[in-house]
Amino acid sequence: MTISASQVKTLRDRTGAGMMDCKKALEEAGGDEEAAVEIIQKKGLAKVAKKAGAIAADGLIHAYIHAGNRVGVLLEVNCQTDFVARNDEFRQLVDEIAMHIAAEKPEFVRAEEVSAEAIERQKRIFVGQLEEEAQQTGKERPAAAIEKIVEGKLAKWQKDVVLLDQEFIMSEEKKTVGVVLDELSAKIGEKLSVRRFVRYELGEGIEKKKNDLAAEVAATLSETN
Repeated sequence: MTISASQVKTLRDRTGAGMMDCKKALEEAGGDEEAAVEIIQKKGLAKVAKKAGAIAADGLIHAYIHAGNRVGVLLEVNCQTDFVARNDEFRQLVDEIAMHIAAEKPEFVRAEEVSAEAIERQKRIFVGQLEEEAQQTGKERPAAAIEKIVEGKLAKWQKDVVLLDQEFIMSEEKKTVGVVLDELSAKIGEKLSVRRFVRYELGEGIEKKKNDLAAEVAATLSETN
């Protein structure tokens, strides 16, 4: 079938893919634009997978300060060329990921960074919670059931603390940060990766002085007597 130039242009505007890639995708999809978009995305993500071992040493270090100046984020996102580092879509995504970090408080970039010590510590917390629950309810669970519950809790916990596995707050389709990053990688044609981040929150780690009003009043009264 004949694919018109306007069809190719529309698909290119939507996907950012090259003219010939758009034309081939439309031909493969029989002129169906939505199917062609899916074809381009699949091929693009396949290219990203091939680039997994590529060195991405360019990119941006981005600083984000949340409204009220109480939370700040320093974030490094890498790409392969300075050309992409100047790309508006890339810069926008970096800014949005920084905002996501400020809001969602991830602790690690990727699952591989979660240490065995951190997992074991969290496991002890979950086991302790179940033991406390058993004491309060008087209902003991079998060891096998406890192990399965703890495994489920650990899986959810890792998803909650790993940036790339978190549901991206800017995504209406509830995609993870990792999926959104891969999709832009496919569109741009370069490996993109979050290397590291630091999240600061005002007063974090400082033990604030707690005033005992009753004790202060009693001390004042004793001084006046």
